[in-house]
Amino acid sequence: MKKAIAKLWKDESAQGATEYILMLVIVVGIAIIFKDKIKSIIQGKVDKLGNDIQGFE
Repeated sequence: MKKAIAKLWKDESAQGATEYILMLVIVVGIAIIFKDKIKSIIQGKVDKLGNDIQGFE
């Protein structure tokens, strides 16, 4: 029984998936925290691009 528990404790096969999930949670959390700032930056770039396209015509 001790060997089975020790084997399970040392098993790292799902460790990679756990790390990816934690990184995804962090990225989503940062996006949520800075969503207004990100939105304003993207809106500014889109507006500038629209003005540049209109000026090209």
